[in-house]
Amino acid sequence: MKIRLREWRIEDAGLLTKYANNKKIADNMRDTFPNPYTLGDAMFWIAANESKIPQYVFAAEMDGELAGSCGVHLKEDVYRCSAEVGYWIAEPFWGKGIATEAVRQLLEQTTPQLPHISRIYAEVFEHNKASMRVLEKNGFYLECIRKKAVIKNNTVMDDYVWVKLLK
Repeated sequence: MKIRLREWRIEDAGLLTKYANNKKIADNMRDTFPNPYTLGDAMFWIAANESKIPQYVFAAEMDGELAGSCGVHLKEDVYRCSAEVGYWIAEPFWGKGIATEAVRQLLEQTTPQLPHISRIYAEVFEHNKASMRVLEKNGFYLECIRKKAVIKNNTVMDDYVWVKLLK
């Protein structure tokens, strides 16, 4: 099994729509992640990310097939020494270690380009234990649990903040 990160391409729109249009994925994402996920949403996402330089958001492939997405999102103002990592994997590829490897590669590729970043973090909904394990395997530690800090699908829940310090 070969995992690789690459730039988004317009040809990804069909599979992106197919895989991202999944309530199980949307349930673990922020509300800005569309559900249902349409071809228009896919085209917008690809256009927003395919030509960015430097590249911080990638398509994740397994054995040459689109399997998900991962990226680093730089913060601004007083948080400019921080970046947030985000990722999702298409349901047919769950349980294969793709997210763990994709996050490893993401950090390996992006952190040398970001010498001003001292902290990378991820926020995970309380029920998403698989995502917490991905972060733990990549050297993140649980910094805090923000009690009743998020609402998703009309349910208020805890937000787990996982951190990796770079300096």
